[in-house]
Amino acid sequence: MAGDEQDASSDLNTIITPPRERPWLLPSNRKLRHLQGITIRNLTLVSSPFRLRGKTIDDEAIPSSLKSPAKALAQRETKKLEHSRSSSDLRSSDESARQANDSLQNDNYPPKPLRPSFSKGLQRRSTMDWSGASPLARQKKLEDVTGGRMADTFFSLHVTTREEPIYVSEMVEKAMNPNFRFFDLDSCGPDVTRLDWLTVKVWARNEHLKDWQYLIEFTVQLRALQFIGKSLGDFHHPLPPNCILFHMTDGIYTSFVDIPMPETLPHIPAAEPKTTTGRVLPTSSYDALMRLSTLDDCIQDALATRDRLAEEIETILKNNEESISIINQVPEAEENLRTVQNTVAAEKRRVEATRRKRDELKASIKSRKEAMEAGREAQTRSEAGLPESRKMLQKYKETVRNIEEEITGQRRRICEDLQRIYPIEPIQGKSLAFTIRGLPLPNSEFDDVDEVVVSAALGYVAHVVHLLSPYLSVALPYPVKPHGSTSVIEDPISMTTGPRTYPLYMKGVIRYRFEYGVFLLNKDIEILSNWLGLKLLDIRQTLPNLKYLLFVATAGKGELPARKSGGIRGLLRQGAPTMSRKGSADSVAESNGEVKDSRDEDGKKDVLGELANAPKKSDGTKRNGKAISAYQSLQKSAVLQGSKLREVE
Repeated sequence: MAGDEQDASSDLNTIITPPRERPWLLPSNRKLRHLQGITIRNLTLVSSPFRLRGKTIDDEAIPSSLKSPAKALAQRETKKLEHSRSSSDLRSSDESARQANDSLQNDNYPPKPLRPSFSKGLQRRSTMDWSGASPLARQKKLEDVTGGRMADTFFSLHVTTREEPIYVSEMVEKAMNPNFRFFDLDSCGPDVTRLDWLTVKVWARNEHLKDWQYLIEFTVQLRALQFIGKSLGDFHHPLPPNCILFHMTDGIYTSFVDIPMPETLPHIPAAEPKTTTGRVLPTSSYDALMRLSTLDDCIQDALATRDRLAEEIETILKNNEESISIINQVPEAEENLRTVQNTVAAEKRRVEATRRKRDELKASIKSRKEAMEAGREAQTRSEAGLPESRKMLQKYKETVRNIEEEITGQRRRICEDLQRIYPIEPIQGKSLAFTIRGLPLPNSEFDDVDEVVVSAALGYVAHVVHLLSPYLSVALPYPVKPHGSTSVIEDPISMTTGPRTYPLYMKGVIRYRFEYGVFLLNKDIEILSNWLGLKLLDIRQTLPNLKYLLFVATAGKGELPARKSGGIRGLLRQGAPTMSRKGSADSVAESNGEVKDSRDEDGKKDVLGELANAPKKSDGTKRNGKAISAYQSLQKSAVLQGSKLREVE
């Protein structure tokens, strides 16, 4: 019977004991997006030279080994004598001296060892060498013991899809069980958060190591981790050295094989199915029905009593309504009194604050008056030196004017050099058709043209526009990158999608991208012309507009200034290409209204005459004749001064 009772109690305990905590996530659903943090337990920098064993590895300890009396006697005789671990001798000094004298008198017999007497002065000391040491020595001993285990640590997380670590933790100083801050890997993107494995690398150093030591490299598959609970407080299994714990959204996981797996849920037998028989069961008895009736009567009586008591209470309240109202008015009056008192106190504070503000305003007005008086005195002193300052101002204005004239002259010289480097000449027998360095460039019509020649000519135009931008101090909205016949232009401001770099060459590119790049180049020429005060009627005429721009930019009075020392000496070499306008003298003459329709000394037709006398097209569309007429009137009425065109009498 006792055995049966014990079995029954054990079965009851098995059923009552709550099951072990289970994780929410299935092993196949564990991803890096569920990882929230990492901690390390039992940090060890030096691995133990041997593995701890629960039992000895001697053959004599095997339970099945032969254990006879002769073998036990042999083991006792071969056992070595071990010394006592006491830190001092147990014998007193008097006893030691007496034993020494006895040994001298009886040389023939060895001295008989004496047992120490258990007197008050003879007590065995502790076997620990530092148990009686000072607190400072004990503290030093403890620091030496823990110094090899306390270390500074940090870790990093790696995946093979990326070369750099996806997360680097902070450094935890001097800890055997470092706890690191939690993190969120959602910022790494779905290519990382959807992985189910990662590599953890741990670095550590202690007071004996100056540099960081690469301690652990652990590649873990999240599916293979073992769930140990929602928190470490309920986990009592010993953890191995350098154990890494992974904090997931549903609990804490780790990876080792000596933890028992979670127990299976206890088997609860299913209830037996109900069976029905053909016989009729008896109903309630007469006594039970009478008890129910009596109970119903009692309930009805209690309800009637409750209603009667409620009516009596209501009558009493109506009879004493005036007294109750007076009692209820007392707290209201007290609340009104407290409100009035608080209001009076607030008004007093406000009046005090107003008085302080008034005093501050008076002090501020006084200080301002003093400052105004000091300012008047300083103004009087400054007025005394005003004539001298005006003379200096006039001198500075003259200096600024001279600098502006020098800048204007240098810009004229630079534009003259650009005209000499990239000469733009008209084509004989064609209206508004020009060449740049001998290469013809049509006016935005590129049907049946040589692609190589057009690309090279556009490269020259792009280079001229790129050089004029810094010389004229104009920031181009469409930056140009000149690369000869493979020049390109960028459009960083338009609301377009796709690549924003457009080619200025025709070969191997889409036609509409090339035409849009030529359009952007013409817009840059128009912006440079507008900065000089010129209005272009047709921006599609690339070389005529650029010729017009350079012609106006080089116009001005006087001779061109000399080049500063240290410039590009290659531009001063002899044999420069001829131009339609040779120098500043022609610019001055043409700025006075001398527009020629005849050919020059070299027999070339003058560009301005052709631009001024250009007939209209046969199809009814106007040429740029109005622009040339405006330019002729501009020559007669304006010259380039500084960086703008100004009216002259």
